[in-house]
Amino acid sequence: MTKNLFGLSQASLQKIGSVLKRHSQIERAIVYGSRAMGNFKPSSDIDLTLVGENLSTSDLLQIESELDDLLLPYSIDLSLFHQIENSDLKEHIQRVGKDFPTR
Repeated sequence: MTKNLFGLSQASLQKIGSVLKRHSQIERAIVYGSRAMGNFKPSSDIDLTLVGENLSTSDLLQIESELDDLLLPYSIDLSLFHQIENSDLKEHIQRVGKDFPTR
């Protein structure tokens, strides 16, 4: 299996992307943490935060459910950027975060 962007297979990238594309209120999806920095392990989770003025907690729960249904070999730590209260985490995302292709 060929690994690509963020150490994920092309199939995994496409599956995640297909879920994100179904939600037009997502303006950006940002990968951060070890997968963005390139120091991930095969078992590393995918830290993913969503940016969108109209994204709600209800949207987050729906997207989490759809991603969970993909049965990927990775756990996905999903958040809404505007709901993150930890300023250090926000700074980390802004510094090392990389856009996940959603369009």
